[in-house]
Amino acid sequence: MKRIHIHVSVQDLNESARFYSALFGNVEPTVSKSDYCKWELTDPAVNFAISQRGAPLGVDHIGIQVENADELAEMNARFASARLPVQVQEDTTCCYARSEKAWTVDPQGVAWETFHTLESAPVYGASRDRSAEAEAAACCSPTETIATLQRRS
Repeated sequence: MKRIHIHVSVQDLNESARFYSALFGNVEPTVSKSDYCKWELTDPAVNFAISQRGAPLGVDHIGIQVENADELAEMNARFASARLPVQVQEDTTCCYARSEKAWTVDPQGVAWETFHTLESAPVYGASRDRSAEAEAAACCSPTETIATLQRRS
């Protein structure tokens, strides 16, 4: 089963966690850290995450979580068939999880990822790109800037 993923950057994590828990029927987060919360819901089928990590407030990125390597390959092929640049990240740690993933940017500039979570991780993670710009951004974003990915399309 594939699951939609939405990641929102928030100003007040505790206030936002209370709101989203209520919105999701008084369901507590699946993962709750000092700077990050995630709900893996079945109704609606969504992986919804919020974080307080210095990114601009609002929707940070959208994605599709898959359950295995075959589904990830299928989603990567879908990204490629959209004729948009794709950035693959293998064995990366992000959002307290070790994952295989790929990124693209839609024609409006919205970052999209597809990922297969391999296991939980004790740390949020860091960008694979060590530029100052990337260090300032959340790890769960393409290591190349959105503008760079758009220029390739």
